[in-house]
Amino acid sequence: MTLRVLSDEQVAKLHAVSLDILAEVGVQVPHEEMLSRLADAGARVDHERQRVCFPPEMVQRCIDAAGKQFTIYGRDRAKMAMFGHGTRNYNSIAGEALWIDDDFTERRYPVLDDVRTAARLGEALPLINIVGAMTDPQDVPHECRCVYVAAELLKNTTKPVTFWFYDRASARFILDLFAIVAGSEEDAIQYPFAYPFLEPISPLRFARLGIDLLFETCRFPLPVPIGPMAQVGATGPGTLAGTLAQENAEILAGLCLVQTIRPGTPICYGGIPHAFDMRTTQLIFAGPEQALMAVAMTQMGKHYGLPVYINVGLTDSKLPDAQAGIEAGITLVCGALAGADIFGHLGISGVDLGTSLTMLMMQHEIIGYVERIMRGIAFDDDTLGFDTIRKVGPGGNYLAEEHTAMHFRSELWFPQLLDRNYWEPWRNLANKDMQSRCRTMKDELLDMPACPPLPDDVQREVNGLLADARRHLVKE
Repeated sequence: MTLRVLSDEQVAKLHAVSLDILAEVGVQVPHEEMLSRLADAGARVDHERQRVCFPPEMVQRCIDAAGKQFTIYGRDRAKMAMFGHGTRNYNSIAGEALWIDDDFTERRYPVLDDVRTAARLGEALPLINIVGAMTDPQDVPHECRCVYVAAELLKNTTKPVTFWFYDRASARFILDLFAIVAGSEEDAIQYPFAYPFLEPISPLRFARLGIDLLFETCRFPLPVPIGPMAQVGATGPGTLAGTLAQENAEILAGLCLVQTIRPGTPICYGGIPHAFDMRTTQLIFAGPEQALMAVAMTQMGKHYGLPVYINVGLTDSKLPDAQAGIEAGITLVCGALAGADIFGHLGISGVDLGTSLTMLMMQHEIIGYVERIMRGIAFDDDTLGFDTIRKVGPGGNYLAEEHTAMHFRSELWFPQLLDRNYWEPWRNLANKDMQSRCRTMKDELLDMPACPPLPDDVQREVNGLLADARRHLVKE
């Protein structure tokens, strides 16, 4: 099952226009070391304007050099997320600025303890295979925050993790943290826990800190997803096709930056453009245009042989209601059918308005629904069941048949939150609506035992590293 919205000719045309953008317009790169390296690699560099134009042959050389497959691991190495292998991955959000209460009435600034809670819930949700911090805790200084967040995740989940890296100096401590938890630097390189995210700033710019930290993470190298967030009509052209062309150019430029630092570094193609609502002046998270562009960007990423990240499974709604179900469900199934490798940052309420554990619960249910669709229909002589049909014959039923008992558990998907009750049992339920059911199940999961702690000696080393990070990074 593969969903396409672009023909082969349109994919080729988008690629050609993106090369024209890179060769004739270029991108802004505010980093002198990077500019010098790009010039040495064959790019046309205007150091005064910090503008870089890439010849097509350089772009193609970097595409060819980029790693096309990678895996990240949990501290339980049986738990992994594979990219470029035809599997699907789901992660909770790497971090939001605000934490939304269970009643969806108040927002507050998050604290480090919220990371712990988010990690424990991600650990408990079987279909989330990359656990995100979900918050940007304000009780830790920003200079060392990402180091503390990474440590809190590794303490509270055995799965791969995701969070926002900050800068080159803090990235050095994160790599040391990974080495401590993995057992050695060699193991941390072979079994990476996470990846940094390079986000070009549309239109056609890069942030200095985002470039700079790559000089540290490429030392391992950690894989690099590259995901600009161009908005149709605002930071991208006012057409879907034009925004796709610009976004593709921005991703290819980021790929060239990474390969210039260290050829062979694995790349994930982050095709995450969005539409812009001219009525509200708000980015649109989950309109029909989002589904179309996500499928198109998946086609572009796969055209280059790269694993693909797209923003689907999200919602413009502020709570887990009918709108959220419609938007998250439709966009996620389109992305899955297109063949992307990872989908959105789940757990966001509205357009980056905050993070919600309750919203994550509903999205987890939608993942189960979509995964059943993706499994398709088991089709062989046994599942066709001719012998059983002949045995039952006209007017019978299949409830007591061995064939039914053997197959119904694997054939059918059994939801945990969707309602399939008769009227009377439903009327007697304490939690009749989706929001209350999500909240109740979330509380039940958080009451379950936590994952195994880090060994005492590892915990002592981690605590010492956190103290060093705060001492060296935080400006008094």
